[in-house]
Amino acid sequence: MQPVADDTVPARTSAAGTVAAHTAAGHQVIDTRSGYLAAVDALLAGSGPVGIDAERASGFTYSQRAYLIQVYRRDAGTFLFDPPAIGDFTELNTALAAEEWILHAASQDLACLREVGLDPSRIFDTELAARLLGLPRVGLGTVVDELLGIHLAKEHSAANWSTRPLPESWLVYAALDVELLPDLRDRMVELLVESDKTGIADQEFAAVLAKEAKPARAEPWRRLSGLHSVRGQRNLAVARELWVARDALAQDLDVSPGRLVPDASLVAAARLLPATRSALAELREFNGRASRTELDRWWAAIQRGLASADLPSMKANGDTLPPPRAWADRNPDADLRFKAARAALTSISEDRAVPLENLLTPEHLRRVAWQPPNPADAEALGDALAALGARPWQIEATAQLIADAFVEVHQSGDVPPEPVS
Repeated sequence: MQPVADDTVPARTSAAGTVAAHTAAGHQVIDTRSGYLAAVDALLAGSGPVGIDAERASGFTYSQRAYLIQVYRRDAGTFLFDPPAIGDFTELNTALAAEEWILHAASQDLACLREVGLDPSRIFDTELAARLLGLPRVGLGTVVDELLGIHLAKEHSAANWSTRPLPESWLVYAALDVELLPDLRDRMVELLVESDKTGIADQEFAAVLAKEAKPARAEPWRRLSGLHSVRGQRNLAVARELWVARDALAQDLDVSPGRLVPDASLVAAARLLPATRSALAELREFNGRASRTELDRWWAAIQRGLASADLPSMKANGDTLPPPRAWADRNPDADLRFKAARAALTSISEDRAVPLENLLTPEHLRRVAWQPPNPADAEALGDALAALGARPWQIEATAQLIADAFVEVHQSGDVPPEPVS
């Protein structure tokens, strides 16, 4: 199949309600090597930054791979690629290496793009820019509507993109996700300049690119929803073995684990510990499309958990902090520090029209409040925040405020001063 650069006007509705014409020829998905290489040449000959997006099948498949990659560039057009069919995208990455890539919520797509060899050196993240500009809602459709006056329908955002062939209506949706990105980026650049936030945006975009993938969890089974209701180490061992069995089957079938047996079913079996295979089959709470067809697998997992000598601890390992709602009892001094600093940051967040979570990552504030440096002055707090990953502009905006808030708490007499080492 030869690549087709769709230069016709995609279906969309303006703020005035007028509907532009949509191509009658439809969109073509590029699924051959020759078609892909021809598209690379066309994109290389285009001009300006590159709009790019990826569609996964989250909630349907086990993998988080891209099942469609959309690329748009002015003077080149729109190209829809089938990653499983094409495989490696090194040539496209090389062709566009010097260009700025425009993505919406880049952190969600970079991993699956890098998996096929697409790794930008510069990005403009329209979702992140919308946050820094203080827009009340930052979904692509809402931002395009507000800044460009164009209404985008988002009805296929949660579709199963591993489907083949992809319906034409899905392809129209996918093309629109990238065709408007250059115009949106240009408008946002103007607004960032007007609000004196260009430097902030540059730091944030660079941080997204540089952020390393999270290491695999030591005990991923502890993410089972509702696991808090399971009591006893033996029961936790059963929950662990059920999770491992489900994860292995899901990976083999490339199916989202929850579509085989939901978390609630695994947790119910671990909590109730059915005594026999038949009792498991009769357990009303144990449901899901593979709950009976794979009954032997689940019963074997329960038996392994019951026989295991490796009993998990009742609490997860690691340095995870307790939720702030528990701080008043667990660490009242930290609770007062956290509340005082958060109130101070909320005020400056409103003044700067930057969401609190973008002004400073909430986890960073919790960390320095739970165990502040000694002395807890602006310089030491800035160093601590930098070590956690805070950007220079965030440290400049928040370190002194946090230090002042900690001092005020100490001076109020509610918290004793930090000991001098």
